[in-house]
Amino acid sequence: MNSLGLSAAVTSGSPVHDIFCYGAGIAGNIFALVLFISPLPTFKRIVRSGSTEQFSVMPYIYSLLNCLICLWYGLPFVSYGVPLVATVNSIGAVFQLAYTAVFISFADAKHRVKVSSLLAAVFCVFVLIVYVSLAMFDHQTRQIFVGYLSVASLVFMFASPLSIINLVIKTRSVEYMPFYLSLSMFLMSVSFFAYGALLHDFFIYIPNGIGAVLGAIQLLLYAYYRKGSRDEKLPLLVFVS
Repeated sequence: MNSLGLSAAVTSGSPVHDIFCYGAGIAGNIFALVLFISPLPTFKRIVRSGSTEQFSVMPYIYSLLNCLICLWYGLPFVSYGVPLVATVNSIGAVFQLAYTAVFISFADAKHRVKVSSLLAAVFCVFVLIVYVSLAMFDHQTRQIFVGYLSVASLVFMFASPLSIINLVIKTRSVEYMPFYLSLSMFLMSVSFFAYGALLHDFFIYIPNGIGAVLGAIQLLLYAYYRKGSRDEKLPLLVFVS
């Protein structure tokens, strides 16, 4: 383990530790899958209507870049012993790429070019990160470099619900903050916080600790404002332009 608290391997020699560690990581993968499939109703609507309407592709573009960076962090080229970070982000990247492809298919010509350019930019940034991290750093320094990028990316993603939290407080309604989505985010963050803490990996437990706190705030707001709300709608993140 280095001074940043980064572990070099997933095993500690203790079977109990390893069971809890893998259990937390697998649970995080399951809860993340719920988040990944949550936009499906939106894209079913896009396919049925044959138009992207006023939906924004940006959340999926950001999520794709985040998944690619975190996937790179989870691979042995960068980090040893964090395979469940690689699995969850590889699945996430496939979902976000599929959502973006659907958006491109049903967007008008102007937006199709714009989204295609953004998608190309995401892959260019990712390839640049991979090249720089391999060409300029040894393994330990590479882990720190990519780790800080993944933390910044995750914190940005976890901060996105702040606009929803602000809207809930202003409107005193949780109709744009579905309970199961908030619960899945909270449980996923707690699971990966535990996974990172058991591995002593700063770059996993810090951003997921922040995500757990934000998820807990959403659940508390849901409990407080639920009675005065109308029926829940699709997540606001999916709709913002």
